[in-house]
Amino acid sequence: MEQLIIQLISGAVGGSAGGALLKNMSLGTIGNAVAGAVGGGAGGQLLASLIPALAGGMAGQAVGGGLSGLVLTLVAGFIKNKMAA
Repeated sequence: MEQLIIQLISGAVGGSAGGALLKNMSLGTIGNAVAGAVGGGAGGQLLASLIPALAGGMAGQAVGGGLSGLVLTLVAGFIKNKMAA
């Protein structure tokens, strides 16, 4: 359970960072955090099962969750931009 919490938090941070860095892909403050948390939870679990080294410690969970949250936020921002155009 603690692994999932770490992934959700790091995903939210990763999503927020991605939205702040790439303003045109931003979903807004709350949207970035929510998309990042979803990506961090789902992607972190997937990465941990594919790359066992990430499943071992808190740092691996945080990296997996953060990167997954960042990627999902940017993908969602890209889709949002394409649908608005």
